[in-house]
Amino acid sequence: MAVLVSGEGTNLQAIIDAIDSGAIRGVTVDCVASSRPEAHAVQRAKNHGIATVILKKKELTDQLLEIFRKVDLVVLAGFLWILPPEVLGVRPIINVHPSLLPLFGGKGMYGERVTEEVLKSGMKVTGVTVHLVTEDVDAGPIILQECVTINEDDTPSTLLERMHPIEHELIVKAIKLFSEKKYKIEGKRVIFL
Repeated sequence: MAVLVSGEGTNLQAIIDAIDSGAIRGVTVDCVASSRPEAHAVQRAKNHGIATVILKKKELTDQLLEIFRKVDLVVLAGFLWILPPEVLGVRPIINVHPSLLPLFGGKGMYGERVTEEVLKSGMKVTGVTVHLVTEDVDAGPIILQECVTINEDDTPSTLLERMHPIEHELIVKAIKLFSEKKYKIEGKRVIFL
């Protein structure tokens, strides 16, 4: 698989750890592509001997097509750029999002921006969603979701921090399910056989 990143790379590390521990079998991370050369995720990949690519906006479509054609699965793990439509459909693309989609998703909704809006809404529960990427941002078929209770003293950063372990767990589980290729898509749902 290829993993696309923009930041710290904690989801990437969870994937690497799951592969190393045998929690995911028959899967390798062949490439990590980053929108930011200074992203800590790039160093995490290098520390594990994984090939890295620094993406350039002007060459994005060509770079991604070259990467996607060499893998079976693409995972967006904290990747902040919207993918060009030309690369959609080449391979399945999984994304992890810090809310219960379809709530609090869409263009510009990532990281603490999401948890800030969740807290402003007064909701008592939020969660993590892993979904397939489509042209409509954060609107693809839902693979997995898990709820997180909002604490009275949560801030956007504390809420997001509490969601990270769930993101790690769900992204690993989704990769495992997709690697087994026993699923079908019905409308907005991914159904595992």
